[in-house]
Amino acid sequence: MPNKESAKKRLRQTAKKTLENKNRKTRIKTHIKRVEEAIGSGKQEIANRALKEAQSEIMRGVSKGVLHKNTAGRKVSRLNAKVKSLKKAS
Repeated sequence: MPNKESAKKRLRQTAKKTLENKNRKTRIKTHIKRVEEAIGSGKQEIANRALKEAQSEIMRGVSKGVLHKNTAGRKVSRLNAKVKSLKKAS
C-alpha cells in the first residue's frame, strides 16, 4: 500500500484509467464482432455500415493509446478485405 499522497493519487488514477481502457477495448471487440456477424449473414450493406463504425472505434482506440497504430491498421485492413470478398461472392 502506498504511503505518500502522490503515490495514493497515482494508484487512484491508474485504477480509473485501467477501467476506461478495458471498456474501450471491449467496445472495439464488440464492433469487430458485429462486422464479422454481418459478413457471416452475407449482407453487403449491413457489413459496410458495421465496418465503417468499427473502423471509427478502432481508430479512436489508437488516438486514446489503447491500440498501436499498426495493430489497428492490420485489423481494419483484414476486416475490409473480408467485406470486399463478400461483394465478389454475391
